[in-house]
Amino acid sequence: MTLFLSNIKRYILWIGFVLALILHGCIEPFEAEFVDFKSALVIEATITNEQKNQQVILSRTYEFEADGPIAETNATVRLLADGNAMAFQHTGNGVYVSEVAFAAQPGVDYQLDITTQDGRTYGSALTRLTAVTSLDDVRAERITNDFGEDGMGIFVDSFDPTGSSKNYRYEYIETYRVIAPTWTPISLIGDPVGGCNVIKVPNSTDEEVCYPTDFSKAIILNSTEDLEEDRVSNFMVRFINRDNYIISHRYSILVKQYVQSNAAYTFFETLNELSGSESLFSQTQPGFLDGNVFSKEADDETVIGFFDVASVDEKRLFFNFDDFYPGERLPPYVENCNPSAPPLVSQGGTCVLRPIIESGLGVYVADNSPPALGEGPFQIAPRVCGDCRELGTSEIPDFWIE
Repeated sequence: MTLFLSNIKRYILWIGFVLALILHGCIEPFEAEFVDFKSALVIEATITNEQKNQQVILSRTYEFEADGPIAETNATVRLLADGNAMAFQHTGNGVYVSEVAFAAQPGVDYQLDITTQDGRTYGSALTRLTAVTSLDDVRAERITNDFGEDGMGIFVDSFDPTGSSKNYRYEYIETYRVIAPTWTPISLIGDPVGGCNVIKVPNSTDEEVCYPTDFSKAIILNSTEDLEEDRVSNFMVRFINRDNYIISHRYSILVKQYVQSNAAYTFFETLNELSGSESLFSQTQPGFLDGNVFSKEADDETVIGFFDVASVDEKRLFFNFDDFYPGERLPPYVENCNPSAPPLVSQGGTCVLRPIIESGLGVYVADNSPPALGEGPFQIAPRVCGDCRELGTSEIPDFWIE
C-alpha cells in the first residue's frame, strides 16, 4: 500500500461514514450498518522529475465493515501535457503505470484525464513542476527523544538559495539485515513411514540471513515559510527506538524529499490532521479536505485525492548497530524465540509435534536430550526464529553495501 493510501484509508472510512449519515437522513441512535453507502473515486497521483514509469492509483471509498479501499479497474488514464497525451496501463490493484518512462519538465502544464469503466469522466487542475531543490545531507545520530527514549534519529538538510521551494514532504524506504537467531542446518519433516514421528534432514528451505524492506506510512511535512531563508536544517524524518530489531545488524534508509506547491502542502497537512484524529466526531470535518481532482460531469460529485507534480531528490545511508552501540546488547528479536519441546504424541494418542512442523508453525532448534517428563525429543521455536523469510527476502538488494 502506498503512503497516500495508507494515510487516506482512515479518511476514506470517515467520509464514507459521513456520506452514509447524510443519505440516511436524520441522526438516530448509532448502529454500524449503512444501507445507502455511496462510493466515491479516490485518486492518488504524484508525477515527479524522475525519469521513470510514473504511476496513478485509483480506488473507491469503502463501507464501514470493509477491509480497505476497493481498486478501480479498467479505467482509461491519460496525462495531458501541453497538448500531448501520455497513456497509462492498468497493472493490477488499481495501479496505472505510464506506457513510457518520462520525467516532468519545468514550465509544462500537466493535467489528469480519467474515464472509469462505467463511462464517467474525471480531471484535475492544471499543475506545473515545483522548484528543484537538492537533498544535501541525510545522516544518523544516536539521540534521546522528547519521550526519553534512546534510539537513532535520521536527519536531513537542504537549502534553496532562491527561496522558491519552502514546502517539503518526505518519504523513506528502509531495508535492514535480519539474522534468524535459531537457524540451523537441520530441519524436521514428518516420517515418510507415517505415524507421529518426525525425522531430521538437511535444511534446504529455511534462510538465516534476509533483507526485509518497509515503507514510511506517516505523512512527514516541513515548511520554511516562516524562516529567514529557505533552509531545512537538522530535520528528523525518522526515529528508531534502540530496542527495535531492525537496527540489530546493518540498516539502510533511502530518504526522498518532495518539493510541494502551497496547495499540495495544504492538502497533505489537512489529510495528516484528519487521519490522525482521535474521534470521528472531532471539530475538523472531512468536508474541509479540498483536493484538485473533480468530476467533469457533476459538480456535486465527491472525488477524493490530489494530483501533484513535484520535484524530488533522494539520498541513502547505511549504518551498523556497533557504529553507535559498540559492545552493547543487541535489540530483542521480533519474536520471543525461547524453544519448547512438545511431545510426539499427546496423552490421548493424538500427534502433537508432527502437525506443528508440517503446518510450518515451528522449526527445529536442537535435540532435547534427555527429555523431561511430558516433553518430546526435539526443541522447536516459532518459524520466524529459524527462517527469516517470514520477514522478507533472502536476496541481497542491488544497492546493498557492506
